Amino acid sequence: MVRQPQRWLILIVLCLSSLVLVIDNMVLTVSIPPIAADLKAGAQDIQWIIDSYILVFAGLLLTSGSLSDRFGRRKVMIIGLVLFGAASLVAAVASSPGQLIAGRVLMGVGGALVMPSTLSILITVFDEEERPKAIAAWSAVAMIGLVGGPVLGGALIAHFWWGAVFLLNVPIAVVAIIAAVVLMPESKGPWRKPDVPGMVLSMVGMTALVWSIIVLPRDGFTSAGTLAALVVAVASLTAFGIRQVRTDSPMVPIKLFRNRVFTGASFSLVLLTFATGGLMLVLTQYLQFVLDFTPTDTGLAFIPLAVASLVCNGLGAALGKKVSPRVLTAVGMLIIAGGFGLLATLSVGDGFTKVALAMLVLGVGSGLGMPAAANALMGAIPGEHAGVGSALNDTIQQSGAALGVAILGTVLSSTYTGEMPAGAPAPARHAVTDALALAAEHGDGALAGAARQAFSTATSTTFTVGGIAVLAAAALTLVLMRGGAKGQAEHAEQQSEQQTEQPVAEPVG
Repeated sequence: MVRQPQRWLILIVLCLSSLVLVIDNMVLTVSIPPIAADLKAGAQDIQWIIDSYILVFAGLLLTSGSLSDRFGRRKVMIIGLVLFGAASLVAAVASSPGQLIAGRVLMGVGGALVMPSTLSILITVFDEEERPKAIAAWSAVAMIGLVGGPVLGGALIAHFWWGAVFLLNVPIAVVAIIAAVVLMPESKGPWRKPDVPGMVLSMVGMTALVWSIIVLPRDGFTSAGTLAALVVAVASLTAFGIRQVRTDSPMVPIKLFRNRVFTGASFSLVLLTFATGGLMLVLTQYLQFVLDFTPTDTGLAFIPLAVASLVCNGLGAALGKKVSPRVLTAVGMLIIAGGFGLLATLSVGDGFTKVALAMLVLGVGSGLGMPAAANALMGAIPGEHAGVGSALNDTIQQSGAALGVAILGTVLSSTYTGEMPAGAPAPARHAVTDALALAAEHGDGALAGAARQAFSTATSTTFTVGGIAVLAAAALTLVLMRGGAKGQAEHAEQQSEQQTEQPVAEPVG
């Protein structure tokens, strides 16, 4: 494989493109309380403001990967950045939960066009020797967005209004577009026909599944709406699985799962993102509603996580030459589970110290385990499947995050309702935002105290469930990624042969 002379400049563009998506997701978690207050959004509205983006993003990723292979990865990425920036403007001026959800849907479409293009370009531009360094740099920039997003978002909310957190996306998208046009060459791969029926089935199935999870605590398992949603989810996802096996152009290249490394990393990442996706939703609300953190303080609380992750990211890259990805990934996940255990001990009255310690532990585990899992998974994807394979990686993680937000959000809300006094007003028993608003309106300190205590108990339960999921991910890693070194060696030989036939990126513009 001939190395692209501008590959490190190309990496800068890829990092900018992914940075805008990371920052957006992080500033949204910090801005949930002011959005809820200003738009009078309830708990279900908040979940859909988050879920709508994730579901559209995950549902369109595989088709987007196929389109980028066929029509050009740079072209698809630029179109996605334009759409994402424009949708951010729609979200910024939203005056109702419905309008904000519509903006988030459009942002999900743009994000789905951007993300698989960045990863597929990274795979094709960097060879086996340099790819770990490129992925490490790409991960480091994402971690900068993880911390920079909440800090900037908190500052914008403190001095302006919550819509400013969406306006923040626009200049970053503009810079990324200009850099892509000036620096990045166009590249294409073998075209694979988009599996439109598969896309529709997966989107319908995932939407119905998440909806059923959300309405379950409110309406009960036996309600007609819950049962109907579950039936649609099971039927659609079953039909999707059958479709992938029988069609000549599946959204999911089933043969990738014959690779034990790919399979082990995939299932582990599903459970890991399941836990971490719910973590951001729950922790940001807990810090502000229970511990009374400001949005800026909430953003700063994530700094130990980012710093530890960046430091251990480099340590993990060095250890990766001596320790197998299977062991390094499992160790990282066990440490992450320990961080969830610390979060589960949080209670009303705790200050920044315990939160910072938990964030530090989570950062150490993430820095050691996540790059190892990502490198193992990306290294198992043949060059001919660059677009679809990288999109599959994103789909795996985003699907896990969507289910995490939905399921852990449901655990949070149902536990909160069960812990609230039976005599509390009905709205207060279903959402901590409503409880605190009613308490402030009527000067009811007892109601506010009960709501904070109930939410604290619900948070502990939710973090316990997340920790169990991460422990399961560590176990899957040890079992499924066994023999990974041999599998990686075989794949490296296969990919070396494939790259001799892989189209070389042609400079455009």
